[in-house]
Amino acid sequence: MTYSRPAYPYRAVINFGMHCHLLLPDLFWPAHDAPDIYAGLDTPALERLLARGRARVEAQAAEAGSSLVWLCERFGVDKQEDWPVAPYSLLADGGEPGTQHWLRADPVHLKLVGNRLVLADSGSFPLSQLETDSLAASLNAHFSGDGLMFHALRPERWYVRVGRAPSMQTTPLAQAVGRSIDDILPRGADAPFWRARLNEVQMLLHGHAVNAHRESAGELPVNSIWLWGGGCMQAPAGAPFNALWSADPFARGLAQATHVAAHKLPGNATELLRASAGTGVQLIVLDALCVPARYGDAYAWRTTLARLEREWFAPLLEALRQERIGMLSLHGLGPKGTLSVETTRGDLRRFWRRVKPLASYA
Repeated sequence: MTYSRPAYPYRAVINFGMHCHLLLPDLFWPAHDAPDIYAGLDTPALERLLARGRARVEAQAAEAGSSLVWLCERFGVDKQEDWPVAPYSLLADGGEPGTQHWLRADPVHLKLVGNRLVLADSGSFPLSQLETDSLAASLNAHFSGDGLMFHALRPERWYVRVGRAPSMQTTPLAQAVGRSIDDILPRGADAPFWRARLNEVQMLLHGHAVNAHRESAGELPVNSIWLWGGGCMQAPAGAPFNALWSADPFARGLAQATHVAAHKLPGNATELLRASAGTGVQLIVLDALCVPARYGDAYAWRTTLARLEREWFAPLLEALRQERIGMLSLHGLGPKGTLSVETTRGDLRRFWRRVKPLASYA
């Protein structure tokens, strides 16, 4: 499928002061059959912003509501066999992608459930850098003849450098968590080679001293890796932002590659407004809802949304009223696509645009 970048008619911010783009992955619960998830939610600021602004719905049939797609489109990065997450997150982690092809090779635990292998990512088990270094050294020793080089820069994010770009498509780790891996393993002309390498990885890790120690301590072993997000760095195409605020290494890597100022996400909107100097086009990635959505934890998702209401939506709404922000654009991602709503201070006076509960947008 070919993806075309949407042409966004961003209104010039010269007359509007600071323009904040708020990217909200998993703002809408991923399950279609759970309407009660929204019952009793208290999000008046978010609902007012959604109701009073100008809305645009972007349906994405193949990868609905994907933050990877949204970010790549805005930063001018084309899809290769995969959306090239690996080289950009490697850059943010302090690596040097160069012009070579990289894959994410993140540590995972595969658990046998019935006759299926179900995947858990590193969010389910603690892993130290010392353990990581030992496991990566063994992988590099074993696969040196295949021209593969593993770089385990963070306990939760590993990378593998390959000699040539494989003809292969993969499944993002976030989409694989909690699922049987049978139908989501690498596919394509070169997939048999990589599936064979994965089998070797599992055999190597099965008897590794690090895993023996982990199991004796009652911890989950790292018994496989998950390959995904392969690609090469592309020439920077620029982006319609002056600064990015995010904890996501992929987003930060995109910003670095396109010479956009990349900042760590502060604890709340008040801190961000104080640090941003009140000018320019700011992209704020609030992805705290991703983990509870990924694991199907409805209570954590609701609790996190309530926190975002207090710490982000309400202060940003007030900043818009006070004209500390000239424009606020919300981009809510969900299973059916993206809802984008652009709001100015003048829009808040449009009382005839009735405020509706969040569930009505889902």
